[in-house]
Amino acid sequence: MLNHHLVTKQTKPTGILVDKIYVAEKVAYTHEYYLSLTIDREAGCPALIVSRAGGTDIEAAATQDPNSVATLRLNFLEESISDDVILAVVRTLQIDSAEVSRLRKLLDKLFELFKAKDATLIEINPLVRTPEGRFLCLDAKFSFDNAAAPRQRELFKLEETGARDADEIEAEKSGLVYIRLDGNIGNVVNGAGLAMATNDAISYYGGASANFLDAGGQATKETMVDAFRIILRDERVKVILVNIYGGKSPLRIIRCDMIAESIIAAADKLGPLRVPIVVRLQGTNAEQGQKMIAECDLNIEAAAGFGDAAKRATELAANAS
Repeated sequence: MLNHHLVTKQTKPTGILVDKIYVAEKVAYTHEYYLSLTIDREAGCPALIVSRAGGTDIEAAATQDPNSVATLRLNFLEESISDDVILAVVRTLQIDSAEVSRLRKLLDKLFELFKAKDATLIEINPLVRTPEGRFLCLDAKFSFDNAAAPRQRELFKLEETGARDADEIEAEKSGLVYIRLDGNIGNVVNGAGLAMATNDAISYYGGASANFLDAGGQATKETMVDAFRIILRDERVKVILVNIYGGKSPLRIIRCDMIAESIIAAADKLGPLRVPIVVRLQGTNAEQGQKMIAECDLNIEAAAGFGDAAKRATELAANAS
């Protein structure tokens, strides 16, 4: 396995290069279970998911035997898991009453860990029961809230970045969220929802995004320089679409004229740019910002509407191909 690429449903098509192998002791067990703690986005609370069909795909198990899976909402403010939830887990997993105390201890410790470390997912698959009645975690997956990095410095220092894209790591250091995609239209957007909508609009007009780049609430010259530099490093990119909403951020009001100044200054610093930029600004002082973009003596176009911007970016990318 070493120095070969591992390809699974959770990796890119090219897989991940294996540079380490984890060796564990073989454990005898009588049954496999599935257990996870995650966030119920709809209810806005933690949720415990359990299944007596462990060691398999949980989605497949839920489809084949819905009664084998239970999703139980938890109260984040409680120190331990309630008796009602424990009872529901026991019924779903069909375990003996003599083993309930061991299971409760395991669940309470996991819940404490989930909250203390700002986790978004703790998945144990499989959780096994040994012939002696012990519960052991044979495989686990952890995900943590990236926004908690300042609180969880020691935890985030453990992250291995070897399998990650170098541009994603650089963007993260600049406070940006960058994900490489398969197209040729670079995007700079503020907000994950607007970023996804922008990708959809580009697809609607026949184009394809080269990246997902969320600048968040930042609109400084430095932010734009970092964003443009990362995007332009991708030789596939034929045009950059900047789609930003100027309004109130958690820290201040971001005006569109301020955003326009940052875009123009960044383009001027990095210029002459090898690709055109299409800019759509919406929100506070949008008209003034768009006017500044239209009048700047750079390879930057202003687009009034969302659809207009996506369509124009797609046209420019097609003409450059």
